Amino acid sequence: MQTVISLRDIKKNYYLGKEAVTVLKGIDLEIAKNEYVALMGPSGSGKSTLMNILGCLDTPTSGQYILNGKDVSRMADDDLAQVRNEEIGFVFQQFNLLPRLSALENVAVPLIYGGVSKKERLERAATMLEKVGLADRGHHKPNELSGGQCQRVAIARALINNPSLILADEPTGNLDTKTSVEIMDLFEAIQSSGNTVILVTHEEDIAEHAQRIVRIRDGVVEGSFRNDNIHAK
Repeated sequence: MQTVISLRDIKKNYYLGKEAVTVLKGIDLEIAKNEYVALMGPSGSGKSTLMNILGCLDTPTSGQYILNGKDVSRMADDDLAQVRNEEIGFVFQQFNLLPRLSALENVAVPLIYGGVSKKERLERAATMLEKVGLADRGHHKPNELSGGQCQRVAIARALINNPSLILADEPTGNLDTKTSVEIMDLFEAIQSSGNTVILVTHEEDIAEHAQRIVRIRDGVVEGSFRNDNIHAK
């Protein structure tokens, strides 16, 4: 099975004055292509720091991170930015949509950096909105959409570059239970169509949607286990 992510002894320090605080204490983790993994851990466990490293938003203090065959552990910021735009789609709890742009324009934003023409950007964005069930909401601005619809727009934006990896950080944190289930069903469909999905959550019922749950505690992997109940529902 092809490996998308390989982490070897990843450590991350932050400095308070001259004192080093070690947040990640040697993370080893492999994630296969087309796998659906939930990262869980209590507040302060290091899961957000790990998510930032996985998303190339931050670099480790030491250790090696191989993403799709590329060693991204020591890349310069410009190279990391390119990897983020080409390889990774992000979905956040707060949606992070641009308020003055329509849903269609929000979805198309990542294509601007790739030099895609405006006509093609909007065509591809319309196709992606259709995939997440919002074909009729393309011209609405975020304040005209429900929370669930905003998150669907954010997911469409994350998918627009056909990334190899979708990183979702507490994607249902601002949604009610019914809408959360709909969004999780959408992530399952995304994974079924060939994407690798990594979900950060502190909610057990949300993690249950993943094929594998990795628990982080005190900066190390406490355990990793398959979720055999995923298709029992």
